[in-house]
Amino acid sequence: MKKTLLVPSIVILALVSAAVPLSAHHSWPVSNSQLVTVKGTVTEFMWGNPHPMITLEVRTDDGVIEKWSIGGPAINRMEANGWTKTTVKPGDVITGIGYQFADGQKIVRLEKVVLADGKEIRVYGR
Repeated sequence: MKKTLLVPSIVILALVSAAVPLSAHHSWPVSNSQLVTVKGTVTEFMWGNPHPMITLEVRTDDGVIEKWSIGGPAINRMEANGWTKTTVKPGDVITGIGYQFADGQKIVRLEKVVLADGKEIRVYGR
């Protein structure tokens, strides 16, 4: 009798285990209707999963400093496009181009970054 319960239990456990990573994957809650561009000074570059994030201080036209967070996909995808943990560093002035969160938060899912020297680096393909 124990053998008849063991096999279904193992199958159920395997299915639940496989589903957990799938539920952890999510999409960015961005508005895909318009690309936004933010140019500022890097204050932090967090090179880690699930999304490497860059914090920028952006000066608005009226002189106010805003804090923006810009980020890309997982590290392995960014590395495939030439990124490393030293691609940007605090003090660098960069331009991030991507899609802003739909609720208006100052968070951008990057499509590409333009470095101070004019070099463009994509995050989602070449």
